[in-house]
Amino acid sequence: MTKEMSDLEREIEETRERLATTIDQLLYRSHPKTIVSREVAAIKGHYVDAATGQPRTDNILKTVGGVVGAVVLFAVIRKIAR
Repeated sequence: MTKEMSDLEREIEETRERLATTIDQLLYRSHPKTIVSREVAAIKGHYVDAATGQPRTDNILKTVGGVVGAVVLFAVIRKIAR
């Protein structure tokens, strides 16, 4: 029975350690600075090729085109509304 108890105690301690590690990982992942840096990296990855470090002009031009289109649309709507 003592051996069974020590095995059980060891399993409980291992489970506590795994839970503590999991909680630490969750706290790190949910920290605002970690979230911001992850999102910045994702956005940067969209506009910069990770392999070469060169800008992805196709994605940049799509974004610029969308912004210019939105500005023109608002200007046209504003002119019509007057």
